[in-house]
Amino acid sequence: MIRLLIFFCLLALAALVVGWFIDQPGDIVLTWQGRSYETTVGVGVGIILAIAIVISLLWAIVRTIFRLPSVVAFASRQRKRGKGYAALSRGMIAAGAGDVRLARKSATEAAKHLPDEPLALLLKAQAAQLAGDRAATDLAFSDMVEHPATRLLGLRGLHIEAHRRGDAEAAHHFAQEAHKIAPLAWSAKAVLDHRAAQGEWQKALAALESNIAAKLIDRKTGERQKAVLETALAIEAEATSPDEALRLSRLAAGREPSLVPAVALAARLLSRKGDIRKAAKLIETAWVKSPHPDLADVYLDLRPGDSNADRLARAQMLMRIMPREPESRMAVARAALAARDFRIARQVMAPLIAEGEQPTVRMCLIMADLEEGEHGALGDVRAWLARASRAPRDAVWMADGVAAGSWQPASPVTGKLDAFVWQRPPERPGLAIPLHPVDEAPERAAPTLALSHAEPETAVIEAPEASAAEAAFDAAEVVTAEPARPADGKANLKPVIFPQPALPDDPGSPEAIDPTEPLAPAPDGRKK
Repeated sequence: MIRLLIFFCLLALAALVVGWFIDQPGDIVLTWQGRSYETTVGVGVGIILAIAIVISLLWAIVRTIFRLPSVVAFASRQRKRGKGYAALSRGMIAAGAGDVRLARKSATEAAKHLPDEPLALLLKAQAAQLAGDRAATDLAFSDMVEHPATRLLGLRGLHIEAHRRGDAEAAHHFAQEAHKIAPLAWSAKAVLDHRAAQGEWQKALAALESNIAAKLIDRKTGERQKAVLETALAIEAEATSPDEALRLSRLAAGREPSLVPAVALAARLLSRKGDIRKAAKLIETAWVKSPHPDLADVYLDLRPGDSNADRLARAQMLMRIMPREPESRMAVARAALAARDFRIARQVMAPLIAEGEQPTVRMCLIMADLEEGEHGALGDVRAWLARASRAPRDAVWMADGVAAGSWQPASPVTGKLDAFVWQRPPERPGLAIPLHPVDEAPERAAPTLALSHAEPETAVIEAPEASAAEAAFDAAEVVTAEPARPADGKANLKPVIFPQPALPDDPGSPEAIDPTEPLAPAPDGRKK
């Protein structure tokens, strides 16, 4: 409506101007080559306007003729560009849908029509990944690195491909190059994990602090990872610099009170310095959040000269803090067995083995030791050992499917920092859990582990002069054993099948055992 009003106003103004020219008297006289041309002002103005229009039309025609080649080329480029983007869209959709043939065809077409388009390079790399062509994938990502707009994307792709090949050094190189360009979360994590995998804890701590300063990780996660790295440094310094180890472990325990290795190490070092009260307070505080057998072991051994009765009193203190916690009851039961107080041991274990409960391997072995120590009832001992061979597994330190006998700061598989968690291995029948070596030898003599080459693999345990319960414990907890190392020093890891096969002297289910029945000799002269 407003445009229409403006148009009528302009039309009226033009009519006024034309009328004004017509009403004004005067002539225009043009003398050229001895001739004179005379006309009115209105006609002269009209002639001048007509000539200007004709000249403009002629100039437009000439200009169009000269620009025709470039116009044709531009139109051709636009058609090719349209075809390229259409192929790019088809290829992206095909790659997302898993259509390898269409994705590769579209990538080729997009690269033909859009040679300098970054998305065409990305589609080419995705199509090669989808087809499993690693050489073509590396080539596509390498081409991306050559373009400033896609350099970071290419470095990340090469980093991922190097990880898939298992080339940790190449993956670290690409992550470092990307981190130099821009501090990104993935590159920062990759650099940190590489430092952790190499055991370079001080460099890893410096990298972590820079990541926190750049706000690439949240504050809570950063504090947890700093506590893990400080614990790793404390473990390294324990033998050579106990004071520094104590400072680092207490700092880590302050950052993360639920970090069991830090608390246990700090309490152990405090007890060596004679500060028993601080060590006990540290463990009692941590026990509320993380009841763990490592904490219980350190707590019971705070004063090396204590008698078994004193150790039992300490274990009962843990149970007063967390009375319903199974770890509290098992700590008291073990201390009571050492003190020969079988009544207390049986009393605290009763709720764990009651009808309807599922006692774990450790619980069954404690009951076997209890029956052996209190009554010497071989039938009951064998029944509990048989039950232990089929009982649910106890929690262990696990990371990326690997179980270890002791906590470690980083995963031995991926190098991920703070990967180990205290959890039960899966109970699915026939599940293979990798065996990972531990650096710390257990307190008792380490059993020799030999794996047969038959399928499925079975574990054979040879332990020097161990009780029946201890032998079964070694069989049940074979995942924490130290494997034999070849001459080159590298651990030869082999999987252990869960659940374990029956022990060599397994009499069968507990219900099938009659403690009063005498043991019949085997054909080879051994007792069954």
